Amino acid sequence: MNNMIDCFLVGHNEMPFSGYESNLRKMGTDSGAYRDLSKSILTINKKILPISDVINIVGASTPGHTTFRPFNMLETHSNAIGYLGTYLHRRGFTFDYVNSFQDEKDYFADLLKADRIRTVAIITTLYVSVFPIMEIMEFVRKYSNKVKVIVGGPFISTQIRTQDSTFVNYLFKSIGADFYVNSSQGELTLVNILNTLRENSSPANLNNTYYKSGGEYLSTSEKKEDNKLVDNTVNWDLFSHRIHEHVAVRTAISCPYKCSFCGFPAHAGDYQTTDVAPIIEELKLLAKIPSLKSVHFVDDTFNIPKERFKTLLKEKIRHGFDFKWHSYYRCQFADDETMKLMKESGCEGVFLGIESGSNRILKNMDKAATAEHYRRGIELLKKYDIATFGSFIIGFPGETEETVRETVDFIEETEMDFYRTQQWYFEPITPIWKQKDKYKIKGESFEWSHETMDAKTACDIVDQNFLSIKNSLWLPQYNFDFDNLLHLLHRGKTLPQLKQFIAAFNEGVRDKLINPQKEEADVSVLKKMKEAWAGETEVQEAVPMSDMNADAQLNEMFKF
Repeated sequence: MNNMIDCFLVGHNEMPFSGYESNLRKMGTDSGAYRDLSKSILTINKKILPISDVINIVGASTPGHTTFRPFNMLETHSNAIGYLGTYLHRRGFTFDYVNSFQDEKDYFADLLKADRIRTVAIITTLYVSVFPIMEIMEFVRKYSNKVKVIVGGPFISTQIRTQDSTFVNYLFKSIGADFYVNSSQGELTLVNILNTLRENSSPANLNNTYYKSGGEYLSTSEKKEDNKLVDNTVNWDLFSHRIHEHVAVRTAISCPYKCSFCGFPAHAGDYQTTDVAPIIEELKLLAKIPSLKSVHFVDDTFNIPKERFKTLLKEKIRHGFDFKWHSYYRCQFADDETMKLMKESGCEGVFLGIESGSNRILKNMDKAATAEHYRRGIELLKKYDIATFGSFIIGFPGETEETVRETVDFIEETEMDFYRTQQWYFEPITPIWKQKDKYKIKGESFEWSHETMDAKTACDIVDQNFLSIKNSLWLPQYNFDFDNLLHLLHRGKTLPQLKQFIAAFNEGVRDKLINPQKEEADVSVLKKMKEAWAGETEVQEAVPMSDMNADAQLNEMFKF
């Protein structure tokens, strides 16, 4: 058939929340993983819901919002799909894709049933467990036993790097794909697999590949890929008909820093950046899309190198691109000139990976910054009215009551718009793993201890922070993040309005933490969320409530 698709790219699979919550519950509600999740969920009418589901219920039931479009964490068009699709297209392969597996599976199924797909490539960029991959694999096999399935990305390369060969083979059998890509980049290996299948030649001659042979998976030799971003910029014209309001853009690979808690550089490989000119060419293509409202620059350190960052902002201003943007940002490099350029070029918010307010812990983390640097940066961001979210880790080796107090004081005094503190997650791929003996670290993942703290204590402190911090607003995490929060601004919400809504949601979580036996969220909390979403005046006019019927009306609004 001349309309066959050489490679079908499968974007992120955000599994149904009920299944995810159930799996974590099996680990125990006192486990670090479940306690982390618990501050992002409420029980309403006996259903456990993340904040994204609550937003959709409130938005759909608010008077005057009959055309409400469901809020979706995956409404940002994937940069990984943009990059891989362009890479394949330039090398003579046809491709198609789903950006969000759960939302577009009917389209995917129709193509599989029509036998129009030669290979399926599953991208694993955001996965921390195998279950979403297995669900996609089962879906593919439900409709086709002929199509070849290739799985690659950070989840796969990390398993190969950190687990023994027996476990890796068991994992690969459990998934059941035909090929696995073992590379921090992997796009060249993907093309080579497609060529091998096209030519019906032996996969044993490939590099960076595990392939099925009989009942086992055989590995081929490893050869480092060196795919230059500057030679592989995304041709957004290939995707413009399916990009709506938001898109992710990458201008660098990996990170120039080697923070000891972070495994990202090990996932992503050597650090490299793209020059300003090709970035502007990508942005020109995106600027032609009338519906586009914002760009998320997904680089781990978008404002590094500093001069490149300033030049890029000046060029964005010169070309008159009117879409907004947000990014991860190292605020120790903030200055007035940069802030002015950021504001004028359309920056609406920044994610700040600060991690601690204690210089002692920042030194242990190899953060290459001090709390004083961060304070000055946040002060400038607030001066130019750029929304801020600060991310913090509790329990890193060396953490004590004193260093925790320094972090809490930092959050209170800087008054960032949003913050989150999270229990330290200890994984083998991070640099601190090599210092286990130095800090007397035992265990891993969410279950650990070291000479100054253990995981349960860290969890307790995170709960205490949630209950006590007043000058910054906790941002719920599951199926919701700073990127999605900013999307809501483009739906006509204001930042104060969103803060009021999140504060009401957090009030329900706070009640649950203080009274663990209490399951259902109070009607008063639901009422506050409704009022915040639509604006108190609008709610009062559209849905008059008396003390006698408020409970009944709100129960109806949250009925399923």
